[in-house]
Amino acid sequence: MFMKRGSTWFLRGVIVLMGLVALAVCIFALPPIARGAAIEYPIIAPVWLYLFIGGLYLSVIPFFVALLQGMKLLHYIDTNTSFSPVSLKALRIIKFSGIAISICYAAGIPYLFYVADFDDAPGLILLSVAFACVPLVVATFATVLQKLFQSALEIKSENDLTV
Repeated sequence: MFMKRGSTWFLRGVIVLMGLVALAVCIFALPPIARGAAIEYPIIAPVWLYLFIGGLYLSVIPFFVALLQGMKLLHYIDTNTSFSPVSLKALRIIKFSGIAISICYAAGIPYLFYVADFDDAPGLILLSVAFACVPLVVATFATVLQKLFQSALEIKSENDLTV
């Protein structure tokens, strides 16, 4: 019992830490980066830069939604209701959040392609594609878990009807 609770509390701490890091990046890192890039690259249209930064800020919304759903999922595990329709709903929301984050990042790739071409940094394209694909991996994992939970829920309901 303690081991199970201890691991969920550890995962909750990791989720809170991830949220705090994302919040700190949004508050303290992105504004100076935007100002510095606008000054360093005046040839590149600042409007595109601000749209890119806006896309990064926009991607934080589904990120925090996914973190909240992860916290709910850990609560369901603690209360022994992990194989329930609410868990399936949480996993579905995590899946769609991962897809939304990936779309936000993929929308910024053309801007980064232009910056990489201007600055002669081909590694920037590879890095941006990797950042766009990581949320898709999370969404795929959430889909697999959703299917696993769905089949376990069906088996559980069949067993409840048998007894």
